[in-house]
Amino acid sequence: MTAVGTSSGLAAQACTRPGCNGTIEDGYCDVCGLAPLVPAQPSAPAASGGVSTSTGLTTTGTGASGPSSRRTRSGASRSSRGRLGAGLVEIDPVPARDPATAIMAHPQVPESKRFCGNCGQAVGRSRGGRPGLTEGFCPHCGTQFSFSAKLASGDLVAGQYEVLGCLAHGGLGWIYLARDHHLSDRWVVLKGLLNSGDSSAQEAAVAERRFLAEVEHPTIVGIYNFVQHPDKVTGALTGYIVMEYVGGRSLRQILLDHRATTGQSLPVSVALAYAIEVLPALGYLHNRGLVYCDFKPENVIQTEEQLKLIDMGAVRRIDDEGSPIYGTAGYQAPEIAALGPSPSSDLYTVGRALAVLTFEFAGYQTQYEHSLPDPATVPALAQHESFLRAVRRATNADPDQRFASASEMAEQLTGVLREVLAVADGQQRPAFSTLFSAEVQAIGVPGHDPADRTASYAAPPVADVVAGLPVPVVDSSDPAAGFLATLSPLEPAQRITALTAAVAGEQGTPAEVAESLETRLALARALIVGERLADAAAVLADAASRDPADWRVTWYQGLHSLAHGDHRAARAAFDEVVETLPGELAPKLALGLAAEAAADFPAAARYFQVVWTVDRSYVSAGFGLARIRRRDGDKTGAVDALSGVPQSSSQYTAAQVAALRMRLLPATGQQWVSADDLHEASRQMSGLHLDPAVQQRLTTEVLLAGLARIVAGQPLDGAPLLGVEPNERAVRSGLERSYRTQARQAPDAARRVALVDMANEIRPRTWS
Repeated sequence: MTAVGTSSGLAAQACTRPGCNGTIEDGYCDVCGLAPLVPAQPSAPAASGGVSTSTGLTTTGTGASGPSSRRTRSGASRSSRGRLGAGLVEIDPVPARDPATAIMAHPQVPESKRFCGNCGQAVGRSRGGRPGLTEGFCPHCGTQFSFSAKLASGDLVAGQYEVLGCLAHGGLGWIYLARDHHLSDRWVVLKGLLNSGDSSAQEAAVAERRFLAEVEHPTIVGIYNFVQHPDKVTGALTGYIVMEYVGGRSLRQILLDHRATTGQSLPVSVALAYAIEVLPALGYLHNRGLVYCDFKPENVIQTEEQLKLIDMGAVRRIDDEGSPIYGTAGYQAPEIAALGPSPSSDLYTVGRALAVLTFEFAGYQTQYEHSLPDPATVPALAQHESFLRAVRRATNADPDQRFASASEMAEQLTGVLREVLAVADGQQRPAFSTLFSAEVQAIGVPGHDPADRTASYAAPPVADVVAGLPVPVVDSSDPAAGFLATLSPLEPAQRITALTAAVAGEQGTPAEVAESLETRLALARALIVGERLADAAAVLADAASRDPADWRVTWYQGLHSLAHGDHRAARAAFDEVVETLPGELAPKLALGLAAEAAADFPAAARYFQVVWTVDRSYVSAGFGLARIRRRDGDKTGAVDALSGVPQSSSQYTAAQVAALRMRLLPATGQQWVSADDLHEASRQMSGLHLDPAVQQRLTTEVLLAGLARIVAGQPLDGAPLLGVEPNERAVRSGLERSYRTQARQAPDAARRVALVDMANEIRPRTWS
């Protein structure tokens, strides 16, 4: 098997950076390793059917890199949000180009792009002042090479396709533009299958590649035909794929144009949108038993608001063990030489392409051929932790650690995209998760008792965390799914009993239910919630032995460790789940709560902030963020977090009450509450529908805070507090009334006596 890098068809240019005499190859200098100050202008499209234009791409939306702009018409801003990136990102369309303008005037393969098709060694290079040969034999392995165009303008291939000229040069030879005279002179692209050689081998190659004609997907270039044409010199047959012509620009050219206009790589959001759009095409191929092999930015064309995966010459069957393997250094997975291509290696190339598109990845074909640079040195990776995790998983050296499928990768990247956009503009972008339930119950909701005002800023009890976190969704295709659904109404103890019996195969439990991993995971959670940790550990050990790679086992191991008080192990487990599912919010919420339990408050705040920014239905994150901010002395930030709980939430009133009580705490370094906070608390309370007992307790808190200011000589200018004039006598009278009302509401005599004593103590002094 031989891995061969395909040529982009770009004319070689000297590096424009001061003091460097290198040559630009694949967008980077072969000496200094940096992108040119002014990107090289292409003389041809980056791949078959792709057409380059001289205008720069305008990307609209938010991301990690640089300013964005928006095209305008008639002085008004244009918001064009197409289907790219699940409709989340605005990307200006790339207009189609007249195919005739894409033809190369002088088709030549730069010497720096000439490599042997068999061994991959450099061939056709200059020596002793003489230009390199375009035809000859490889001095390393003896294989014949040719970089001369085999077809010329006017040639008629297979009596049907009139050649108009060369578009580009790829790893399998020249790519030509032609007209199909049998179908209304439509534009088509001819791409060589193999170098000219044995006729019988050519016939076999054409027959073998006919499966490509069955490929039909909106994001994959159409394959129309397979034909053969004799070489003008040798007479040997060359096979050609006849493909749909796709006008537009390759993602590589879009990247170079964006760098030219902004000095930066593509925004992370835009690159993610491209990947999300193209992954279903790879998934389609994988489901048909095919692998693409050579995914890279050069092989994706944007036309208008649609992407097309082009250059099907490297596609092969997954079980093909004999055909040559084509790929590109810097994108190709490390196991290719030993194991051959696979769906996993295709996903690896998408991860590498994301890296190339989003930061100046100097050395991606050399020093970092199978690794990533230090994230701390790369803004796109340092600023977007979930994006880093996604790229890291996609490009893991172990194929088993990568995304399991193109659909899983697309789903996770969509979650990452929502996070990137939400963090950038502060606008939430919630989405339904197919892997986790909603929160079982809100975690860390402070109580209404005045004694809880300090305790509510401590980490919530572990039991509440374990019981309240979202639950991994049961696989609906699992044999135990129906049985597990019937257990929902049961009390915890009853659920444990039923699940224990099911795992043991008792009470007529079907064998498939007893053996199901889902049954064991449900039992493990029930035992953890029920604080039977030793039993839960045994069940989890059994589950891990059955499927150690299942992230749900790791999730429940983290839950068990948290319940056991092993915060380090809990964080490690939840971190592993986040690494596996970078687009999910539930694991980040768990990681935040575990970090808070371990007193790592900066980490806890970071994860709470991300979850709360993306989706306000995770109210536990809002309460958690408020706790951390108040602990850090940021009372305003804490109030803002609590104020973000939506009115549709069952915890809206609790959050409003918590925010109100937060306002009644003096700011750091202050002895009393500000007048503005007191009046805002009064206003906020008037808009809440509260239980009478709670309302009276809050009334007492507001008036006590006001009295503290007045007694300290700090006036309360402005409107009354809860209808009480802002002077000492009126406030004391209001407090007396509130205490006496609470006494009437008190459930026992001792409490009533205590409240009456408080009323007598606080009432205004009189002469009688």
